[in-house]
Amino acid sequence: MWTRRRCLTGLGAAAMASLLSGCDDGPAFHGIDITGADYALAFDLIDHNGQRRQLSDFKGKAVTLFFGYTQCPDVCPTSLSELAQAKRLLGGDGDKMQGLFVTVDPERDTPEVMKAYMAAFDPSFLALYAPQGGLPELAKAFRIYYKKVDGPTPTSYTMDHSAGCYVYDPQGRLRLYHRYASGAQGLAEDIRWLLKGA
Repeated sequence: MWTRRRCLTGLGAAAMASLLSGCDDGPAFHGIDITGADYALAFDLIDHNGQRRQLSDFKGKAVTLFFGYTQCPDVCPTSLSELAQAKRLLGGDGDKMQGLFVTVDPERDTPEVMKAYMAAFDPSFLALYAPQGGLPELAKAFRIYYKKVDGPTPTSYTMDHSAGCYVYDPQGRLRLYHRYASGAQGLAEDIRWLLKGA
């Protein structure tokens, strides 16, 4: 789903495949099972502390990754609030979940701005950005959409962007896609399954 309520078509086939797969012995995930997908597999980004980050840095944790921007009026705060709530619902296993936020607005989302934004939701969450104009390539690799929408002044623009969250298991494998506003409870339950080795 786009921030302007457009449909995210890139995952339609994955959703259909999940529905057609029938019953099996595995868990009934709340998110869309995209295990084995050939996209969104790796990244090489900079976090809001200036540290280079790759997916392998978070081995041993379930990783949730969301694209957005700090001045987003509704979708991003809702999504990050759900991620933070899911972490709380995990109780003692909350420290085994790593929330990641990738900005689609590097022009305004400075490291300082992103660090403060993450702290408003969960101080353990990290905001990331693609260095040296690498955002278009990253967006293609992750099959996400973003577009600048001009506002009344040069700095008051908004960003249309994909909404939804990728979920990786503790081995760093892409496993699930959670749609926007699908709920913290379901996400927490899915992460529990992944932490158990599902």
